[in-house]
Amino acid sequence: MRKFLAATLMATSAVAFHAAMGPMGTADAQEDSRYGGTIRSIIVEGNQRIEARTVQSYLLVEPGDPFSPDRIDLSLKTLFATNLFADVSIDRVNDDLLVRVVENPIINRVIFEGNRALDDDKLKEDIQAAPRGIFTAARVQSDVQRILELYRQSGRFAAKVEPQYKPLEQNRVDLIFEITEGPVTGVRAINFIGNKEYSDSRLRSEIVTRQSRFWRFFSSNDNYDPGRLEYDRDLLRQFYQNNGYYDFRVTSAVAELTPDQKDFYITMTVDEGRQYNFGEVKVETALEKLNPAALRRAVPIQEGALFRGDAIEETIDALTYSAGIAGYAFVDIRPQLDVNPETGNIDVTFAVDEGPRVYIDRINIVGNTQTLDRVIRRELRISEGDAFNRILLDRSRNRVRALGYFKDVEIVETPAEEPDRTIVDIKVQEQPTGELSFAAGFSSADAYLIDVSASQRNLRGRGQSIIARVSASSRQQIVDFRFTEPRLFDRNLSGGIDLFATKQDYERYSYFNSETIGAGLRVGFPLTERMQLGLSYRLQSDDVNVTDRNYIIDENGFFVTDVIQIAGADTPDDRSDDRYRAVEDGDAGEGQRVVDRCAPEYVLRETICRAERSDISSIIGYNFYWDRTNDPIRPSRGFDFRFSQDFAGLGGDVKYLRTETSATFYRGIWKSMIASARFSGGYVFPLEDGQGVRINNRFFRGGSTFRGFDVAGLGPREIVKEVDPETGEVIRTRRLNSQGGNAYYQGTFELSLPNFLPEEYGIRSALFTEVGSLGTLRGSDVGQTIYYTSQSGNPSVRMTKTAASLRASAGLSVFWDSPFGPIRFDFSQILRKEDYDRTETFRFSTSTRF
Repeated sequence: MRKFLAATLMATSAVAFHAAMGPMGTADAQEDSRYGGTIRSIIVEGNQRIEARTVQSYLLVEPGDPFSPDRIDLSLKTLFATNLFADVSIDRVNDDLLVRVVENPIINRVIFEGNRALDDDKLKEDIQAAPRGIFTAARVQSDVQRILELYRQSGRFAAKVEPQYKPLEQNRVDLIFEITEGPVTGVRAINFIGNKEYSDSRLRSEIVTRQSRFWRFFSSNDNYDPGRLEYDRDLLRQFYQNNGYYDFRVTSAVAELTPDQKDFYITMTVDEGRQYNFGEVKVETALEKLNPAALRRAVPIQEGALFRGDAIEETIDALTYSAGIAGYAFVDIRPQLDVNPETGNIDVTFAVDEGPRVYIDRINIVGNTQTLDRVIRRELRISEGDAFNRILLDRSRNRVRALGYFKDVEIVETPAEEPDRTIVDIKVQEQPTGELSFAAGFSSADAYLIDVSASQRNLRGRGQSIIARVSASSRQQIVDFRFTEPRLFDRNLSGGIDLFATKQDYERYSYFNSETIGAGLRVGFPLTERMQLGLSYRLQSDDVNVTDRNYIIDENGFFVTDVIQIAGADTPDDRSDDRYRAVEDGDAGEGQRVVDRCAPEYVLRETICRAERSDISSIIGYNFYWDRTNDPIRPSRGFDFRFSQDFAGLGGDVKYLRTETSATFYRGIWKSMIASARFSGGYVFPLEDGQGVRINNRFFRGGSTFRGFDVAGLGPREIVKEVDPETGEVIRTRRLNSQGGNAYYQGTFELSLPNFLPEEYGIRSALFTEVGSLGTLRGSDVGQTIYYTSQSGNPSVRMTKTAASLRASAGLSVFWDSPFGPIRFDFSQILRKEDYDRTETFRFSTSTRF
């Protein structure tokens, strides 16, 4: 660094010396008279890029002004303050004022050499030097310190930065930062002195800094950072105070470099003090509209409970909210603590007074590199010039977080120049809003699932959503395009258009497949701050086809066979070498016929055959959403409620009313333990007498909608029971096609659990239980019960099981925020089922964001 500064100074001083040598003698000779008379003209010398008129504009004297030493001296300082010049001198030559300047070079390029841990873009963000900027030694020295600070924050305390410059023509330079990064300085051990109530391992879990271990290769928290260490001290204080230790202090926090200079030993000395409980809790106020007794009921603190520092903040928020409801937007709540070490109690008095009125001078949006300002501002519930309101600010923060565009949203208030004004900075941290999703699954029926979709929830930073999905699985193929404009016509109204084509293959489950092509329109608008209503319309074409398969039936219309043996010995007890093909026309024997499975003369004709036709569906619907949760991303309190209805019959060939509803309740139990209970149900019924609900409009549950059961794995199903003619016992039960249901109910209970793994792993887990059922087929939707004799000669009966009997499953879900995207594993165990249900024990899904 000293060499660099010396070289810079020599270069600029030499130019200034040579430029000034010639006329200096004249100036010395006229020293006695140089301040007399007036300035005839101003001459500028030495300038290359900067015009003489620009130099003259910075001077505080003009031709015709007297030679004032004070004003000339101030002009000299003004020229230096522009940072445009490395050297400036002002002299008098006869009656002329001669201004000699040496211009600072212009930076042509900024080059980093030797950096691997930090890329060029990250370094350029934090330094002042930039192409076409002014080159000064002071600014370069400041940038060197910034680069060193970045490396210290990443744990590289041995980093060195040596600035160099390469002169170019036209007074330009290439600025080069030669970087020696050095090794990462980790944290070998974190020790605590003075802790008696909590172990070292427990205290380590409460701070951000981690000990260096080989498995923490995705984290930088095991690098030593002095700034993080100060934050850890505050975290320890919060932890102890939330457990009753009001007097807790961190008396010292020392970081010592290991002898090999690769790591640090961190030692924190603490003074725990004694544990306190809450004593008497009172609320005092002189405001007319506020009742102290009513405010006391809003206080969440219970007398005799363990003292918690967070409870004080929670009470202030609760009282502020209660005062706001009563009409006081500005309240000053001062908690007064009376600590009694002898009794171990802390009496708390909350004094509620009307605070000074403060108005918002300016709202700044900081950190949005992609999202436009107006997308964020339209979610705010407060504007510039409004009265400052903490409740509305918190609500605005939650609305911005609910967009899903940002990893973190922070609101910071800073005082303005006027005492009754404040500046609000909304600091956001962008996160990927594009998503490329991939899902795969396996079931007890050997079903596979492959699902690929691409979406962008913040198109061009305007808040628009576009989804393009292509899905392929063992049962369905989907091509889906959806576009949503959250502010239609610049109003608080959302609108969207949907185009979709779906092919569902339920041959493995119900012997049919369906094709749907359609389009839809959507609009949505808020009813209140927490209630929304959406309207929709869809026009679609549905084509249901029963899977073709030929059967040979006898003269009475009963099933004979659906396959023909083409190879193998005629040994019933040994079929290892047998080969078969499907029945074709001409395979029928005497008194037999070849028919399709849906032929009217076939006695065992499937009920599904009634649905084989093409229809046009015209569907109008609405949905209602009510959100009373405390957090839009990971709620720990409150509930949300949904209700929707679709009416088919406004034209078209299909007429039905479909209703669905759900409610989810959240309750935080502990720091990382949140319980949730979701109750949902649905019902669809036909609007034409004698017409059932077409199978593709019924409900199917299982797979992702009911963990532990396969797709369409539970609910009404056609089965065949074969009975022993002598004992009457059921020999076997065969599962046929799933019928779907006209109604379902379901309860989902989930409990997120701490898994005691390092936080940087990004692994979360939750226990779940699913209970519910699907059923209530009636009338023509229920297949006829048929008694017949099977090929083996045993009495058989084909029937439809429709009872909505209870099903239940439980298991474990594991979520991993991996470097490749979020991954989810579901492991299930069936608790209750029917013998004709299809189950699965494992499901896997993943997605990648961009």
